[in-house]
Amino acid sequence: MLALKLSQIHKSFGPTVALDGVDLELRRGEVHALIGENGAGKSTLMNVIAGSLRPDAGTMEMQGQVYSPSNPLDARTHGIALIHQELSLCPHLNVAENVLMGIEPSRMGWLDRDQLIAKTNDVLKTFHHPDIRPEKRVGDLSVAARQIVEISRAIAARARIILMDEPTSSLQRDDVEHLFKLIRKLIAEGISVIYISHFLEEVRQISDRFTVLRDGRSVATGDISTTTDDELIAKMVGRAQQSLFPVRPATTGETILDVRNLASPPLLKNASFELRRGEILGIAGLMGSGRTPLLRAIFGLEQPESGTIEVNKRSLSNRRSTPAMRLIEGLGYLSEDRKGDGLTLNQSIADNVTVTRFDSCSRWGWLDLSAQRKQAEKLVNALKIRTHGVQQETGALSGGNQQKVIVARLLHQDADVLLLDEPTRGIDIGSKAQVYEIIAACAAQNKAVLMVSSYLPELFGMCDRLAVMSRGKLSQVKPIGEWTPELVLQAAIGAADLHGDTDLHG
Repeated sequence: MLALKLSQIHKSFGPTVALDGVDLELRRGEVHALIGENGAGKSTLMNVIAGSLRPDAGTMEMQGQVYSPSNPLDARTHGIALIHQELSLCPHLNVAENVLMGIEPSRMGWLDRDQLIAKTNDVLKTFHHPDIRPEKRVGDLSVAARQIVEISRAIAARARIILMDEPTSSLQRDDVEHLFKLIRKLIAEGISVIYISHFLEEVRQISDRFTVLRDGRSVATGDISTTTDDELIAKMVGRAQQSLFPVRPATTGETILDVRNLASPPLLKNASFELRRGEILGIAGLMGSGRTPLLRAIFGLEQPESGTIEVNKRSLSNRRSTPAMRLIEGLGYLSEDRKGDGLTLNQSIADNVTVTRFDSCSRWGWLDLSAQRKQAEKLVNALKIRTHGVQQETGALSGGNQQKVIVARLLHQDADVLLLDEPTRGIDIGSKAQVYEIIAACAAQNKAVLMVSSYLPELFGMCDRLAVMSRGKLSQVKPIGEWTPELVLQAAIGAADLHGDTDLHG
């Protein structure tokens, strides 16, 4: 018997058709991959199944019975749990209160806190994450740690069907392996999983069958083991995919950013490197290693305790380091946390794209809305951002299209130094190739790119040189040809002593 069957599901938002006839069959005890470009309808479909949205047409069945949830609580009662791509936690509550929300243990009508902590610990032991403790406030956790809490909440609910929307987008390799072991344990117990991911190697590793969505329609389904990556990509984008990474000439200019002995405790202890015009310098490392604090300290979001930063051989004051000053000095920043730091979700796409350089579309201190709209539309069209107008609220876009808005803002800012923290997080294969082309074009325009990424193929495919962050210290910077994935991992976990005198000219 099928665990879940969807037939001709339709859903529109005004003139925008999100789902235009989706069919999907989920078997009991299987992992079914849902694949498609950003805006294809994947997250909308998950919200329909989870009861957050009502379909306009079509039918759903669970184990042969009609299924039509009136709200998320109704869906949860039926055994459906959704792990959101954009996290839906309560940051003011602690981990235990988030994990067991709605199913809190009680005694005589009062919350049993001992049981709350014990049950949460039982779920959290799967991941062995040192920062995540039941009593810790969720708002104080990193993005990756919050994602683990979100996953733990679905596990605690003991759902029969778990919907996972990009569950590993902020997880490190060890946490991904823990998650996959857990998924295999769940399916062995008869639980079914619908799994959304833009990482095709993940899809192959964990899923049994797949369904491809394109423009709101299910266009293909089958066994993942008998379908090649090229075939999957062609079904997703409607055409054959060319090489993912652009070919770039190995030419670099003078040093534009010089960082020496930069420290911002507790996570960033020591980092030194030079970044040259025309190059892409990659930073690898595990979650919590200090990669993100390095970029935040350079951009003025965190105050360095010691060290120096020079841009164009001019020393920047650490005491007066603010993002506003860094913008003036020609630095641009893309945050890994697009909801917290990256975007103002209740403002328009046009406002988000132009906010770091309003002077390009203003006169005498007044914003020229016509000029702003034209500038935003040019970038929206160039990046193929799926929207029905640049005045649309940014929060209404899919996660991947929100990421493109951040990239559009960097292009509009026209910064000389680009600080990119997980630039392709949560976007599809086609969009990744597009972002890679943009990053390569920026380097070709004599800009300098510093790129943090957890995705090793991205670093090896894009970077001229690479360094690894481990326990707050940055390794030697070496040409990409002198690294292998194994060497990167060794450096990341501190298995080799790669933190000697930093060779900035390797």
